[in-house]
This record gives sequence, structure tokens and C-alpha cells, in this order.
Amino acid sequence: MSPAGPTSTSRRPRIAISLGDPCGIGPELLLASLPLIQALTDVTVVGSRAGVELLTGRPGAPVAWRWTEPSTQPPLDFAGQAYGLQVTAIGAPLDHEPTEVLWLDPTPEIQAGQLTLGTGSAASGHATVEAVRVAALLTMSGATDALVTLPLAKFAAHLAGYDLPGHTEYLRDLSGATTTRMAFVSPRLNVVLHTVHQSLRSVVETLNAEAIAETLIFSANQFTRLTGKPGLRVALCALNPHAGESGAFGGEEKLLEDALLQAEAAFLEFQPSAEPSPHPPAPEADLPGQGVTLLHSGQRGIDLVSTGHRPLPVGLAPRFFGPLPADSLFHRAANGEFDLVVALYHDQGLIPIKLLEPARAVNLTLGLPFIRTSPDHGTAFDKAGKWIADAQNFREAIALAVRLAERKRSDPQSPA
Repeated sequence: MSPAGPTSTSRRPRIAISLGDPCGIGPELLLASLPLIQALTDVTVVGSRAGVELLTGRPGAPVAWRWTEPSTQPPLDFAGQAYGLQVTAIGAPLDHEPTEVLWLDPTPEIQAGQLTLGTGSAASGHATVEAVRVAALLTMSGATDALVTLPLAKFAAHLAGYDLPGHTEYLRDLSGATTTRMAFVSPRLNVVLHTVHQSLRSVVETLNAEAIAETLIFSANQFTRLTGKPGLRVALCALNPHAGESGAFGGEEKLLEDALLQAEAAFLEFQPSAEPSPHPPAPEADLPGQGVTLLHSGQRGIDLVSTGHRPLPVGLAPRFFGPLPADSLFHRAANGEFDLVVALYHDQGLIPIKLLEPARAVNLTLGLPFIRTSPDHGTAFDKAGKWIADAQNFREAIALAVRLAERKRSDPQSPA
């Protein structure tokens, strides 16, 4: 997708936001947050306008909005309908300039009468996936610097004929990325999932030392570049209770031990030697930026330095631990003993992080050729239209995307 001429020269980061399912909470999270988001970044929203129309006249809205002709040129090859959307916080001063964003609707044929607020359908699924596709292409073209995705409903996408397990897999295939992993970052706990949307039975049946080693190596490399921290402490979850109790509860932990040995071996050439290192790790005081500035407060999130797939400099090699019993590992990591936890399956990693950081954990896809973040929650159809959904997690995802985009813009040679 070709970038629009006037927008590509913006000095601020430009973030693409895909609306998510128009019948879920995505539209109201977006509307409620736009005045705040626009203070940090330029925004292009991609999604069904009908999702906003469903909210018209419903009580409790903290903002007012109106549609206009777009003041920003849409991409030259965009085939849908472009609008301007002006959003004003209720109670803002009369002379306050309303927030305006470019809104791209790839499915203008879908009208509000075809959708039901709080209920996913084939129509909402089609609108959702098309929005993700267009927003991702927009970001890959360079028209935007990062992508933030609001939640989709997988069953609605399936009703629309899309055979996709989730955002991560869809974006991997769309971009042609060879290796991706789903990560969740937060101030207290960082988790990478080895497997994502597959049955627990299949996780056990396909357990493979080489594949787990790849996840450990890939995740350690990515997170070391994100944090700039030497000797990143990476812990691997065991599969069985008590880490198998020396084989009493299963023998899979021997396979996990093999994976850890492979991961350690992959970083041996980067270990510091007796000779002075030509690439010493930067002292902490010299690290540029000290974390994501959250939109709701002055607190800090993950310390960001850069991203990429280049070999780690001498002195940055990670340390690996495990396999460790999952019932105690996450508590230890949350208390600062480990920097990153690699979980073997979806719920093993997501239950603890959603319990510990329900509003602050952000989904970050590792390995895409562009920056992509997402809030760590679903469509919440039961809350749709009531204006009661908490937007903090969405704003955390925006904050992380903006921070990464700023880092990318300051170092154009670094990969996303």
C-alpha cells in the first residue's frame, strides 16, 4: 500500500490502529482514548465506520464525535472509504481544538444495520480481518511506524471464512516473517509463549527440544536488544508438576534440559573472554530512554533500547535457568529473580500475567518486520456499548508502540 505524500513527512510517530471487532469494546476504547493518544502521536484508524455508528446515542460516552471530510490524504491505492473523525472530550473548554484522525474503512459496504452490538457475526468478522490486513500493509509500506491492534473475535473471523488462529499467525503469514513469537511485557513480569493457539494435547505430543531451543534463543536475543541488559536471566517453565520430580511425574523435563543446553551453546561465542571486549555493554546510566512513559501516570514500564536480529555483542549473552516448576516460577520472576519467562503453552503463560498485570501487560509480537502491539484482553462483547470497559491496557499498548516507533525513527538502520 502506497503511503500518502503529506503524512510520510510527519516528525511525530504515526500509529495505525486496527479497530478490532466493530461489535466489541474496541470502538469505545478507541474513542475514549483518542484525545489522549493524539497528544503523543499521529493516528490512522482502520476499521468499519459502522462500529462507531452502533454507539451513537448510547448514554455514558465520555467523548463526542463527528465525521468530516478527511483533511489528510489517504493512501493512493486505498480502495475503501476515507473519513475524518473529530473527537472531543466531554467537558473540554469551548475553544479546545477537537482531535481529528484519518479513518480508513476497507469495508464501507458493511452498515450498522448489518451488525449487532455485543454479538460477533460473519459481517463483523469480515470487517475485522480486512481492517487488520489494510492496517498491516499500511505499516509495512512505511506510511505508519507501528501497528496497534484492538481485539478480534476468532469465531467471527471463522464465520466470515478466514481460517486464522489469531492476530500473531495472520500477521506472520501476511508479512512473510519466518519466526515470530507472542510476548507479553509489563513492569513486573515478561513472558514469551513457545506455542500459542493449539490444544494442550498437541503441545505435549509435539514437544521438541530443537523447537524449544529456537524459542529460547530467539526470545533471549529479542529481549536483550529491547532492554539492553547484559546477562538477561531467562527461565523455562517445566511441563509437569514439580518439574517431573526426577521422572516420577513424566520424562519430558529431560527434553527441556536438552533444549536449555542448546540455547546456552548458541551464545557461547558471545561470552566475554579474558581480553578486553571490543563491544562492552553500555553502563546503565548511558542507556537512552528509561522506559515507556505510560499515558495514565508517570510510572515506567519496560526499558527499551532497540530491537533486531543481529548477533549480540560480547558481554550481553543471556543466562538460562530451568526447567522450573511453573507453580512457583512466576512468583519468583515477578519478585525480580528472572527477567523473562518462556512458557510452553498459552494458559501456562497467560494465567499468571493476566492475574498479576491485568491492565498493564501488553502483547508484543516478536519477529515481524514492523512494530505491533496489542492490549492483553478480548472483545468483551458483554461490555460493548456500556462505556464501562477500562481503556488503560489499550493505552499501555499505544505507549509501547510509540516508544518503539521513536526508537526506530532515531535509528533507521535498526530492524523493527
